[in-house]
Order: sequence, then C-alpha cells, then structure tokens
Amino acid sequence: MSLPTNLRYTEEHEWIEDRDGVVRIGITPYAAESLGDIVFVELPEVGARIEAGGACGELESTKSVSDLYAPVTGEVVAINESVVSDPAQVNADPFGDGWLIEVRATETGEVLSAEQYAELTGA
Repeated sequence: MSLPTNLRYTEEHEWIEDRDGVVRIGITPYAAESLGDIVFVELPEVGARIEAGGACGELESTKSVSDLYAPVTGEVVAINESVVSDPAQVNADPFGDGWLIEVRATETGEVLSAEQYAELTGA
C-alpha cells in the first residue's frame, strides 16, 4: 500500500490533510479493507464540535460497526454527502472521493507520518 506522504495518520486508522486551516478527514485503505464492504456511514452534522480522540461518527460494514475517531478538535464545516448516500466510495477511494468530514481545527491530536503509520500497520 502506497501512503501519501502529505497526509498524517492516526493509530485508529484515520488520515488527515491540512487544507489551509481546514482539515479533511477520512479512513485509510487499511481500515477500509479491515472493515470489509461499508454499507452505512453516520457523520456529525455541520456545525458540530468534535474533540480529538473522541468518537464522531460510525462506519457500518457487512462485518461490524466501527467508530470514527476525531483526529482533531474543532468545528465540522463540511461532510461528504456522497459517501452518506453511497458508502461504497469509502472502500473504492479512501484517499479521494471517500473522504468523510472537514473540520476547522483548533488542535490536532496525536498523528503519525506516513512512514510511522506504515510501520504500525506492517505495510
């Protein structure tokens, strides 16, 4: 698995991309593969405040339900409506069209570089 080096990663298998003060968040291909076919996505509402390390949504697959953990603290400014209506996009393109939320971040939790995340997952 080739990991984009411009992203940061969490031990809970989320990725973050800083886009000029707004952070885009998704899950990694490792998480998507581990979950299996994602059939339902529950995301926080725009305007909601999330806390780094806290659960902020759920991903339901044919295997299980998994919490989405916030890698940052801040206000949700956008959600990806297309993954809510077509959750399979998370599996098909986790670093692209399968992104989940965007947050105006005030604080970032513990994050890893691509190299550190690859070591964690054995990739």
